[in-house]
Amino acid sequence: MIPIKSEKDLEMLRKSGKILARVMLRLQELIKVNISTEEIDQLAEKLILEEDAVSAFKGYKGFPANICASVNEEIVHGIPDSRRIREGDILSLDLGINYKGYFSDLAVTLTVGKVDAQVKKLIEVTKAALSVGITQARQDNHLSDISYAIQDYVERSGFSVVRQFVGHGIGLSLHEEPEIPNFGLPHRGEILKNGMVLAIEPMVNMGTWEAEILNNGWTAVTKDRMPSAHFEHTIAITSNGPEILTN
Repeated sequence: MIPIKSEKDLEMLRKSGKILARVMLRLQELIKVNISTEEIDQLAEKLILEEDAVSAFKGYKGFPANICASVNEEIVHGIPDSRRIREGDILSLDLGINYKGYFSDLAVTLTVGKVDAQVKKLIEVTKAALSVGITQARQDNHLSDISYAIQDYVERSGFSVVRQFVGHGIGLSLHEEPEIPNFGLPHRGEILKNGMVLAIEPMVNMGTWEAEILNNGWTAVTKDRMPSAHFEHTIAITSNGPEILTN
């Protein structure tokens, strides 16, 4: 069963989402050529703590960092380290926070300097696919309507959706029911209801959809080592349509 949040829960999740959005915006402003992903992680921790929140990621199932920082062919769960960002890289930042027991999750993919036109298109398509998926997060739609909309848009645009990793419910913990694939047939799965809170997150590859996990046990990379992009918002289903909480 997909949890239904109370009005009090939703109000706290709005606060959590706004804090996370503010942290992400401030963090993006600090990204520059030659900064290390470890330095980005340290900055993120500082910004999160300044907002009276804590990272939802650090320690989660043993994850060692406050953020996921995934570069170029890394899809998700990149572990920050001494690697430095170079001109022409793309960087996917995935952040989650716990604000007084209420969780929110947000991801963006950034370009550092000039990038290839096809890479730029990959990022634009992934961001648009998130918007397309969110439009389907409406009362009385099926869960898979979100999945189908994302896959259809991405594949018509000439890219592929990752299948090993999915979106998820969120709210009183980081991962709740349901899983939200970015692919599938429409009109399947649970009926969406007001009060459900979801983290929708298309991960889109330039080449094959297939992924591999590196030896660190966390970082997922594209099997063909072509670039990947990732966008995510935490949203609530309301009587007025989907509400983006991480804006």
